Amino acid sequence: MNRLKVVSLTCEYRTNPLGLDIAQPRFSWQLLSEERGTLQKGYQLVVAGADSNFEAPLWDTGFVDTDQSIQITYAGPALQSRTRYSYRVKVQDQSGAQSDWSDTATFETAFLTAGEWQADWIAPRTAGLDVQSEAAFLLRKGFETRDDIASARIYATAAGVYELYLNGQQVSEDLLAPGWTSYNHRHQYQTYDVTALLQSGSNALGILLGQGWYHGMGFENRNYAYGERRAALLQLHVEYKDGAESVILTDDSWQSSPSAIVYSTVYHGETYDARLEQTGWDQAGFVADKPWNGVDVCEEKTKTQLVAQENNPTRVTETIRPIAYFVTPAGDHVLDMGQNMVGRIRMTVDAPAGTRIVVRHAEVLDKDGNIYFGNLRPAKQTMEYIAKGEGTECYAPHFTFMGFRYIRVEGYPGDRLPIEAFVGEVVHTDMEPTGQFECSDERVNKLQSNIKWGQRGNFVDVPTDCPQRDERLGWTGDAQVFISTALYNFQGGPFFTKWVRDLAADQLPHGGVPFVIPDVVGGSSSAAWGDAAVICPWTVYQYYGDKRLLAEQYGSMQAWVEYIRGQGDDEFLWNTGFHFGDWLGLDAKEDSYIGATPTALIGTAYYAYSTRLLRDTARILGKTEDAAKYDELQRNVVKAFREEFITATGRIAAPTQTAHVLALIFDLVDDRVRTRVAADLNDLIVENNYHLTTGFVGTPYLCFALSNNGYHDTAVRILLQESYPGWLYSVSQGATTIWEHWDSLKPDGSFWSDDMNSFNHYSYGAIGDWMYRKVAGLDMDSSTPAFKKIHIEPLFGTRKLTYARTSHLSMYGRIEAGWKIEGDRFEVSLTIPANTTAEVVLRGATLDQLAKHGGDSADAAGIAAAKDTERGAVLTVGSGTYCFIYLNADMFRTSYTEDTKVKELMSDEAAAAVVRRLAPQLFDGPVLTFMGSSPLKQLTTENSMARITREEIDAILEELAK
Repeated sequence: MNRLKVVSLTCEYRTNPLGLDIAQPRFSWQLLSEERGTLQKGYQLVVAGADSNFEAPLWDTGFVDTDQSIQITYAGPALQSRTRYSYRVKVQDQSGAQSDWSDTATFETAFLTAGEWQADWIAPRTAGLDVQSEAAFLLRKGFETRDDIASARIYATAAGVYELYLNGQQVSEDLLAPGWTSYNHRHQYQTYDVTALLQSGSNALGILLGQGWYHGMGFENRNYAYGERRAALLQLHVEYKDGAESVILTDDSWQSSPSAIVYSTVYHGETYDARLEQTGWDQAGFVADKPWNGVDVCEEKTKTQLVAQENNPTRVTETIRPIAYFVTPAGDHVLDMGQNMVGRIRMTVDAPAGTRIVVRHAEVLDKDGNIYFGNLRPAKQTMEYIAKGEGTECYAPHFTFMGFRYIRVEGYPGDRLPIEAFVGEVVHTDMEPTGQFECSDERVNKLQSNIKWGQRGNFVDVPTDCPQRDERLGWTGDAQVFISTALYNFQGGPFFTKWVRDLAADQLPHGGVPFVIPDVVGGSSSAAWGDAAVICPWTVYQYYGDKRLLAEQYGSMQAWVEYIRGQGDDEFLWNTGFHFGDWLGLDAKEDSYIGATPTALIGTAYYAYSTRLLRDTARILGKTEDAAKYDELQRNVVKAFREEFITATGRIAAPTQTAHVLALIFDLVDDRVRTRVAADLNDLIVENNYHLTTGFVGTPYLCFALSNNGYHDTAVRILLQESYPGWLYSVSQGATTIWEHWDSLKPDGSFWSDDMNSFNHYSYGAIGDWMYRKVAGLDMDSSTPAFKKIHIEPLFGTRKLTYARTSHLSMYGRIEAGWKIEGDRFEVSLTIPANTTAEVVLRGATLDQLAKHGGDSADAAGIAAAKDTERGAVLTVGSGTYCFIYLNADMFRTSYTEDTKVKELMSDEAAAAVVRRLAPQLFDGPVLTFMGSSPLKQLTTENSMARITREEIDAILEELAK
């Protein structure tokens, strides 16, 4: 077998995509190699036309001398609409070895121009139907085909949401198509291969048309509508083996009828009357019991805004069985799914005709054990089913989704609920999982699970704030603080590509950014919320090297920064207008949601950050003049920030945790001031008994600010804080997702508030980013996107965790990093994918140590460079799997001599002397040298030495603590 192999071919992030409208799609692949240190020297990419003939290809790059293996742009002859193409790749590595050709991959185009749409938008005819109701409607058409079908494709969408049926079969597992976009500017359509569903002779198409996001979104009793009427658009192309083609279109020949879905909205749920089912409505030869209506052609609806599907579809990705049935003190029959999930219940029942079963969904129980609906606000989250009475019936809602762990069931036949009759179907955008994290603390592992469940529940086509109450909106602030964690967890390239395009589409003429995208609320331009316009495209670029998206979004990014620049009297400060501030900060004034950090400080800090990212984007895109302009602007904003918010003695003027965090994380302080600001931040944490007071703005960066500035142990103690407020508090209370408030559920079982209290709100899950990068130590080198250059530097300087490991499936392949401690022995393991390199920093190690303890030495194969530094051993490694073993002085230093229990009894100078004296002795056999004539009482006399074991030191520290 060839030791070099090309695998995992993708086109526009997807495997064998169907229905692209991109004239120049991009290709990516990964390499597998048995040799360490493998790099791609060059590649050959071949694209075949509709005939899939690689001997006479449409485009052959020839050998291209480059290590680029992601985002390769097609540059061959113009692609044709509705055409399937094949491609394959082979590569050569730096030693000259060549791979075989990869397996063949495909992509297929849809409509490359809007003018190719021949179909009409159609809607149920108003005569005889209440088209303004919340019911769903049926649309159908019969047609004929020949028996020599070669292929068939449907291109379809809806003003609303739809399901598509052909000859009695549902065409796709996709849910809530066409997804939610800024419909007036960008409206997705889907492509389906229906070749296998067609039959010779008579056929029938059916569309089930619902309301979805098209009408009725918003909150606080808003009811936004993109249009007055729901409508459908469909074009079926049937190609025959002799080259002939027939096209079936939505036009005035279709028919319409009410459906069994008599009510369906996103917030309130769905009512289904099975007695109204029309069996066979989507099959040829259907004869209706009642006459069907015609349809109206919607001349007012255009097709110029139509775009092929960009995001991954929404689907059922997992099923969950209830774990318990019980009757509450209030007498309600309730099922516990065991997990706060988002999706729907599929119910099976055998009941007399007309039996009405009502299922209401909720996240938690109250302190008395009754199901709690208060935090849903007006949202009903109710599924109602009226039985047909013809044996076993099965139903799940079509056009809504719920956020829940518990369901209350009313009207189900019998005295008790049969658990086996109910299944939870988890619904979200079907993204590929790419990130894992695990450590020695099971509470943290549960937190990691909660983070991922929170993302799954809130990534239902758009990044929503919550999935249960009357909101479920794409809040920009939530998205930008969580995006890095999100992209580590799941492949989110298509997801965020779609969403930031909607952001640009809904951006206001003056550059301001609405609070939610798609915008159905109004209001705009808060700091940290509108900055999503810059942060999100930049983060997608960092993870995937998507330079095209940066170029596409550059105007939006620039407009946002210029909008800020135009606010107020000082172009370098943002100190005017409304801002959400440090939303839900715990240092807020009573009866306020906005934390104590001045909004002007937050606004100016984000102004500096977005300007810096815009400058860096301009450099990447070769916009030299813009890069210089925004470099100067960024320096002036930083200067203004320092003059306005940093005192002459080097303190942050606002004594809040968030103010210090932003100053550190956005590089708003120089090196002289940084040390003091970091120490002050640490003091603010310690003085609060290792609890945070940060809100939505400060929390995502808090632990980074500490770990990056020498206070990693403090950051870990915050992570492991089980009392309120802390990440593990919700875990200790049984949470299975991330909460909106640190105390959404209080220790006494009462609730924070009915007003705004989601138990599935992913923002504070942004801690996951720090867990991956700092605790497990897997990070990217920011100078090169997409993990082409990897940085591995685990910060294990704490006794509280004994191992951590993580992995991330990058565009180049799977990266793994992990460490564990066994006594004095430290082991760091890693896997680096081919065509990448990594800088590995082993804190506290020396190159000599690596050769003594059984792991890889500094001169092992695959290691290109190695040196000793003040931080420890630093190695440059190529692809492959490595294991480094050593004894770590830094770990001991942090855990013992800098432990606060010891510091209370020693001056800083004495502690430093202990460290200097102790470190050289760490590897001198099984005993350690510790300062003091009496280790329990006198720790300041440098001349008298006591030789004690590590176990004895633990005992000393325990006694000191008493």
